Amino acid sequence: MTAIAAEIERFNRLSATWWDSRGPMRPLHVVNALRLDYAVAQIAAHLGRDTANALSGLRILDVGCGGGLLSEALARLGAQVVGVDASPGNVAAARLHAQSQNVTVEYRLGEPAEVLSPEERFDVVLALEVVEHVSDVPAFLTTAAACLAPGGMLFVSTIDRTFKSFVVAIIGAEYLLRVLPRGTHQWSMFVRPEELSSALAPADLQMRDLRGMRYVPLLHKASWCKDTQVNYIATFTHSAQHKRHP
Repeated sequence: MTAIAAEIERFNRLSATWWDSRGPMRPLHVVNALRLDYAVAQIAAHLGRDTANALSGLRILDVGCGGGLLSEALARLGAQVVGVDASPGNVAAARLHAQSQNVTVEYRLGEPAEVLSPEERFDVVLALEVVEHVSDVPAFLTTAAACLAPGGMLFVSTIDRTFKSFVVAIIGAEYLLRVLPRGTHQWSMFVRPEELSSALAPADLQMRDLRGMRYVPLLHKASWCKDTQVNYIATFTHSAQHKRHP
């Protein structure tokens, strides 16, 4: 078990607010478009496709999918999406919204090791804003990496464990500006980029891109930046010997 009971319960309480773009999940709505464009561009470059058709026919796993904000967007672009989350409230909210929008996404309740069969493989695995909420990051990432097809891509977004992230992401975002509910994050659970690389090295996954993200709470604007000391996203791919299937 890498999920933490208190974290699951907290997300259960917030589950009804996932699709309220001006509610507690507003920051996720703001960064969602930014991360979607980034993922599409990275996938297109990796596979040699144009961005308009980058996701067509791909199997994508969204681990820690929450209320399905990104899962739905990926499905609308032609991907076959499986969303996994350990919070019953999150999965219920995701299923209800997808159904109301007539979007096909397969949502599964539980942890990846429990709800994914050993032989399942995905072209892309997303673990966005989730590793800072699990008890065993290396175990969680090992499971995610095992789901990748040869030549696949893994995206991980999280918060770096730095003094700056404590000031910005916790004191600023949760206590002063209150753009996130108090208790959303614990600084000790933030993950450094080098820790991601170390955990994924045994799976022959190498970091191909690392990008910082800046979020301006008062304006509710997000943009990419060079500074990775707070929010960042990392892209991992297999080394050359792991060829993609024809």
